[in-house]
Amino acid sequence: MSGIDPGVEDGIKRAADDVESDEHEEEAAKEAEEDYLEPSRWWFASTLFPLLAGTLGPIASGFNICALVYNWRVYVPPGASEIHGEIIKDPAWLIAVNGISLVSALIANMSLLLNMARRVRFSIAQPITIAGFLFAGVLLVCDMAALVSSPTYRIIQPKAQPADNHALSSAFYYAIFASAIYIMTGSLMGVTVYGANHGYYKKDFQLTSSQRTLMLQTMSFVTYLLLGALVFSKVEGWEYLDAVFWADVTLLTVGLGDFSPSTDLGRGLLFPFAIGGILIVGLVIGSIRTLVLERGKEKLTARMTEKQRESAVDHVNEQKQTIKIGLFAEESFSTHPQTPLAQRRKQEFQVMRRVQDMAENRRRYLALFTSATVALLLWMGGAAVFTATEHRQSWTYFNALYFSYTSLLTIGYGDLVLLSNSGKPFFVLWSLLAVPSLTILISNMGDTIVKWVTELTDWLGAVTVLPGDEGVRHTLRTLLRSLTHSSFSGPGIFGVAPKHEDPETEPRASAAAIDDRLRSRLAERLRAHLEEEELDDMEEAQHRGDELQRDIHFYNYVLSRECRNVQKDLVNSGGSPKKYSWGDWEYYLRLMGNGQDDDDTKSFPGQSIPNALVPDAMRIDRRISTQDTAVSPDPLAQRVSKTASSDDSSWGQDWSWLSPSSPLMGTQTESQWILEKLSAALERELNRQRRGARKRPPISFAELKRHVRGEVLGGESSRTEDELRAEEREMREGGADEKRDSSR
Repeated sequence: MSGIDPGVEDGIKRAADDVESDEHEEEAAKEAEEDYLEPSRWWFASTLFPLLAGTLGPIASGFNICALVYNWRVYVPPGASEIHGEIIKDPAWLIAVNGISLVSALIANMSLLLNMARRVRFSIAQPITIAGFLFAGVLLVCDMAALVSSPTYRIIQPKAQPADNHALSSAFYYAIFASAIYIMTGSLMGVTVYGANHGYYKKDFQLTSSQRTLMLQTMSFVTYLLLGALVFSKVEGWEYLDAVFWADVTLLTVGLGDFSPSTDLGRGLLFPFAIGGILIVGLVIGSIRTLVLERGKEKLTARMTEKQRESAVDHVNEQKQTIKIGLFAEESFSTHPQTPLAQRRKQEFQVMRRVQDMAENRRRYLALFTSATVALLLWMGGAAVFTATEHRQSWTYFNALYFSYTSLLTIGYGDLVLLSNSGKPFFVLWSLLAVPSLTILISNMGDTIVKWVTELTDWLGAVTVLPGDEGVRHTLRTLLRSLTHSSFSGPGIFGVAPKHEDPETEPRASAAAIDDRLRSRLAERLRAHLEEEELDDMEEAQHRGDELQRDIHFYNYVLSRECRNVQKDLVNSGGSPKKYSWGDWEYYLRLMGNGQDDDDTKSFPGQSIPNALVPDAMRIDRRISTQDTAVSPDPLAQRVSKTASSDDSSWGQDWSWLSPSSPLMGTQTESQWILEKLSAALERELNRQRRGARKRPPISFAELKRHVRGEVLGGESSRTEDELRAEEREMREGGADEKRDSSR
């Protein structure tokens, strides 16, 4: 029997559970960060291929159903066309093989979905999925090969044996498409299993809710289309495959007009059928757009930023004092021996921010080029196929281009229609592929072409009929000034990085001047948090002689206010996360850092909140020291090496804004990163108060008084500058003594 008090024992268990939970969360975050920055070639196998399999599998099964319910051969009487041919019954073995293929594919689809829902283990489900899809595809190929191996398609009726008197029906071509998709799907899942077995990723599908939603919506659309075609084929007396073609043209709003309901019942059923189908198509389009923006954009941006960053740190010209961040884009930096480290960090930040912008531009134009290329191939390649399928109508390639264009844009004049058994099945497949292709293209155009047109329209309106508040003259003067005083900057990799002209970036700026400007900016930010009641409380604490308690109280108050401000930035960011300036980062990093104390983490059972939330290298030095002016290795010239000077106690040894550990190179947005660190800092301080421990915060009320005593604290303005400096020096020495005691 345990001798530990039950209440204490419960507390220890909770603390141990908290520690284990924090360790798991840290491991998961680390794995996510590594996955975010690693090459993306295996992301396709782990996420994209299963998503394609789950989406295309039901479409292939729908085509397989079309191939099963209708005969594959027709008799074409003299003078008639193949679409009006008389059906020739298929042999029993062909129907049996076709049915087995469909059953095999349905089992594979079900196994894949159960595995994605984590109802069946990966090691059991995937062999079934791969074997089922490949077996279904091979069976259909054998079925078609056995039929077309005979010159007469194994037709035994003498009147139909001549080549001009028989043809293949649309069902045969649906079988071709189904078999091709089956084999492709099984091959993709084979690559997925190969990567999982070799340890490139876990044997588990990490699909998001939007990805699962897209799969379910695709299956719903295929089911809705096939069932609607069945109903209208009975009501209107159409052949089932013609009804499938009509349903596809209707739900995708192409409306060619070659088929239309003629009965009152059919026209009445069209109302709910059309609106329901269009809603499903809209949901599918929305899911595709969300998927592209959610995962594809994020993943591609991360990869391109990482490559751009690696290229930048490897292309430093020390003679010209430039760093190459693009094909024709450079950023200047200073390697002057007297350049303070704080100033060098600012230059690194500017370079990294420029790298981000360049990578984002490259992603936009690459995505636009890729999606436009796919759309063009779909248009021109589809036209080539339609030229071949409609050769009996003597379509030229230009006629097919015209038909494809009007169909892709859902114009559908109906002056050209498909009359071949091969053209209609291909149109169904082609139109389904056009939905995601055009959706992605329009989404990518919104980031580039539409943005240019919008900006141009706003500018034309400002100088013509809709002038701004400053008037047309001010707008024209601003444009003229921008054209005469700035260089042209092209898009993408051809952009020329601007030259930053700031007194603080001058090579011979002293560390004292840098620190003084930092303190001034810090005071301006802190002054926004001052209120009368807070001021009275801190003045009361000062009168009691407890200046440390005053600073702690002020620090906790500022942390809580800044958490709320960053939370607003996070909520109001919309689809474009906020990017903070260097001054903002200086301010927030100053609030987060709080000196080194390795033993302090032991005082927080169940929490992984160290005393120093920010790496040493990210913390802003609170001291005015001439050591900053000493010669130190340039992180850009050293290619972001991990061998920085150990004398730099402010910035640390192994951190750089251009390193993979930079806050600008993670899975979190800048607002998320800052909010997490500020919240952890506030929690750390509250834990200290709970334990009765007091530690000097990274900001003090004395620093604020030094800069704003004449504007806000008018009663304190009588104190001399020497007194304020002596007070600040005493505060710093006290912090140093406190740190030495903690080290002992």
